[in-house]
Amino acid sequence: MENDMIKIENLNFKYAHQDKKTLDNLNLQVPAGQWLAVVGKNGSGKSTLARLIDGLLETPQKTIWVDGLEVNAENIAKIHQKIGFVFQNPDNQFVGTTVAADVAFGLENRQASSKEMPKIIEHTLALVKMQAFRDRSPEQLSGGQKQRVAIAGALALKPQLLILDEATSMLDPEGRKDVLELLARLRDQGQLTIVSVTHDPDEVALSDQVAVLDQGRIIKKASPSEVLNDQNLIQKVGLVQPFSLVLRDQLRARGIKVPTDYLEKGALREWIIQQLATKV
Repeated sequence: MENDMIKIENLNFKYAHQDKKTLDNLNLQVPAGQWLAVVGKNGSGKSTLARLIDGLLETPQKTIWVDGLEVNAENIAKIHQKIGFVFQNPDNQFVGTTVAADVAFGLENRQASSKEMPKIIEHTLALVKMQAFRDRSPEQLSGGQKQRVAIAGALALKPQLLILDEATSMLDPEGRKDVLELLARLRDQGQLTIVSVTHDPDEVALSDQVAVLDQGRIIKKASPSEVLNDQNLIQKVGLVQPFSLVLRDQLRARGIKVPTDYLEKGALREWIIQQLATKV
């Protein structure tokens, strides 16, 4: 039986300046080694949930556990050893004068070996294809490049849990594809549990489970296929329909029988090739 990396029970949260709860009696479990995508309209509570898991907001007592540890003041240092957090705006966490210095900052705080640190920096920058920029200053980087560096800085610490709060939003399509494939590979190798707050259907498709938030509640938790095939639901929460589903529906409109399960772009392409081969 899988251990839960995240366990949330009856979580209620309200900001002091608001009358309405941001999160309302929320319950959630994320098994270790799985990728959970969190989707919903702006204001649904997605980012608040991410920050509460990381302890960036004061977490109500006995509501959230990370790897068996309750998220509270007593355990927060240990919990931060387990979590890497990447924000939507990389400027919020860029602290180094150069790319390499920024990745080194977290390692220095963890008192990493000075002998091993350069190897770790080079390795993680290579993972996100930013090693050629190691001596650049933040001002010389695009928003997408800064996001790659922020992800590298989080991965350098070898977290058990990586939380991404819209952290691929500034990446160009090729960069997003590279980063998502990297994260999927780390997940598949059993090295990482991932929680990603996102509006990107391709990111959702790579996850194991999707939690749909609406007005502070999880209104559905299901597989990517089930969520992405529910057109009413994805419109309700502001998701864009993936290209592969648009193409599938267009093929159906032409009378072509297409699989009912959600197929991401690569799988749909292979299916089309197989169909063409059978007609030769």
